[in-house]
Amino acid sequence: MIRELCLILALFGPLPALAQTAVPESQAEIALSFAPVVKQAAPAVVNIYATRVVQARRSPFADDPFFNQFFEALGPAQPRVQNSLGSGVIVGAEGIVVSNYHVVGQATEIRVVLNDRSEYAADVILGDEESDLAVLRLRDAQGLPFLPLRNSDELEVGDLVLAIGNPFGVGQTVSSGIVSGLARSAMQVGDGRGYFIQTDAAINPGNSGGALVDLQGRLVGINTAILTRGGGSNGIGFAIPANLVQSIVGQAEAGATRFARPWAGVTGQAMDAALADGLGLDRPDGVLVSDLHPQSPFAAVGLRAGDVILSLGGAETNTPQEVMFRLSALGVGAEAELVWLRDGVEQRAMMTLAPAPDDPPRDQTTVVEDVSLRGLTVARINPAVMEELNLPLQASGVAVVQAEDLAARAGFQPGDVVLAINGAVVADPADVVALAGMQARVWVVDLIRGGQSLRLRFRF
Repeated sequence: MIRELCLILALFGPLPALAQTAVPESQAEIALSFAPVVKQAAPAVVNIYATRVVQARRSPFADDPFFNQFFEALGPAQPRVQNSLGSGVIVGAEGIVVSNYHVVGQATEIRVVLNDRSEYAADVILGDEESDLAVLRLRDAQGLPFLPLRNSDELEVGDLVLAIGNPFGVGQTVSSGIVSGLARSAMQVGDGRGYFIQTDAAINPGNSGGALVDLQGRLVGINTAILTRGGGSNGIGFAIPANLVQSIVGQAEAGATRFARPWAGVTGQAMDAALADGLGLDRPDGVLVSDLHPQSPFAAVGLRAGDVILSLGGAETNTPQEVMFRLSALGVGAEAELVWLRDGVEQRAMMTLAPAPDDPPRDQTTVVEDVSLRGLTVARINPAVMEELNLPLQASGVAVVQAEDLAARAGFQPGDVVLAINGAVVADPADVVALAGMQARVWVVDLIRGGQSLRLRFRF
């Protein structure tokens, strides 16, 4: 027996120590509980009741002198009141609360109820639909309990977490689970695909905007979405990481009313096995750059199409959404190290993060004369306009910023790129104003909308 044991030790080294069992020595060890964490964190999680007035849909025949007579008996359309229920997290003692944009973003009246049943009116001081986050300030609030934020990059799959919120309006509820996954970027929330922490802690309608906390009572994420077929929790919930929450709250406290993201000016795609093999890489890591705008900060440090972005600010980047998350979490003005791969050689450079430049000048203008394009607001396309209207990097010329009055009735939409009006090429906003004054009964406008060519025809 000793001979066999010596052989095992020679082959495999010392055996690991066996797990030791021990008798609980205190009441706390006998009754292990999340109660201390809940007592610490729950007072900073609030219930949010939001109200907004929605205008009833206007009849398409309202301006038609013939057909409108058939709808006059129905009376004017009446506005409707919509109510929404959600949760929020106090992150500042002076009444700074974070919730989801889809809970409070369009609200006309917001009422916040704390864990001790005290109530406050609240105002949205910064809303960002793309990240689905909103920052509120409670009126006349001070000395409130709040949650400290944890660096969400420190999270690991398997960490225990608690979800606290107000599901289905039944009252504050706590559910427990683990971090099931990190860097999830396949969920569609708000205006774009985000970057989320996945958890199996039960999240249900009404939990939106609530807290995901660790066992030290620190905020690691804002609960925002679930994957479900029937509307209830299936154990697949998603939370917005605390690092992005911190960046947005910081800007709100500094007085910003709109979240300013560092501009990328880059398009790319996640690497897969086929791409990695084609580039001679051992494994599919990083984001393959397909295009860069000449004014992109990535281009300024030497990146070019065909390179593979490996990390930004010391964190790996494996999807375009992850790159955008890193930019947003780091914030405007930050210095970040960029690591990329070119022809199999790793390269590094320090990059300054900045918003999209409003250069060349946008020369935004609105047609106000009594002409067919009245109510049309256009601007010269530059990086800032691209960012605001979600235009592709190749876009150039003149874009529609807003369409009201006659322009809206003609079919113009924000984001349209105007190419020509009645056959005359449009090069800058002044051309639109000049061409709008021409005498014509039939108008033909050539556009690009959503990457597709489009022609509007209308009479005036």
